[in-house]
Amino acid sequence: MTPVRLEQRDRIARLTLDRPEAMNALDEEVLAALPEAIASVADSDARALVITGAGDAFCVGLDIELLGKAFADPVYFRDVLERLKRILLDLEALPVPVIAAVNGLARAGGFELILASDLAIVASEARIGDTHLAFGIVPGGGAVARAPRRLGPQRARELLLTGRWISGDEAASYGLALRAVPRAALDDEVEQLCALLRPLSRSALAATKAAMNEAADKPLREALDIETDQFIRYLTTEPTAREGYQAFVEKREPRWD
Repeated sequence: MTPVRLEQRDRIARLTLDRPEAMNALDEEVLAALPEAIASVADSDARALVITGAGDAFCVGLDIELLGKAFADPVYFRDVLERLKRILLDLEALPVPVIAAVNGLARAGGFELILASDLAIVASEARIGDTHLAFGIVPGGGAVARAPRRLGPQRARELLLTGRWISGDEAASYGLALRAVPRAALDDEVEQLCALLRPLSRSALAATKAAMNEAADKPLREALDIETDQFIRYLTTEPTAREGYQAFVEKREPRWD
């Protein structure tokens, strides 16, 4: 059985970390399977990628046996972290929104996976934390770089320096998640979000996400120039760039594909 399941239905890709007996920890098989799965979504007609975990956990980060090998060999540990870094960067670069459906426990690498997603819907019952310092180790998978950008410096420092757990409801109040809902309602809430993305132009989604990524943390004037450049590039290179306008004028549904 593969530890990563990728399914696509009705323009939504769904990636499930499928190691429930290990709380969906990231072992060598998972780290090897994720790049191929992400590339498959990039080459598809999906309008979004939903990432979730099988069973009661979302993801608890690197596998305990992998960590044993890694702590004994810093060269191997660096290789693992480099691979994890590339996976999370590939998720951020996907031409469609990445939605973390956080069904349960998320810590360390699981927390970093949420940070690399565009949007997150979390179960209110979920427990989420960085937790590296609780084990006497510093973060290595992106939390130091991403958490301040996502949460602001104070909340990022609180979560990283104390290692404390937060609930799904706190994650939403902190801005880590779009919203929190009871676990039983999680799938329906994610589907409502996907329903808004499903009919959209994939090319427009890709261009908008690329512009937002490029403009992030830039000074306002530079960010405005990036947005204008992206708009003109899209207008002059994308065959369907005028389709939405034309469909509105002709009072019909747009045809993106």
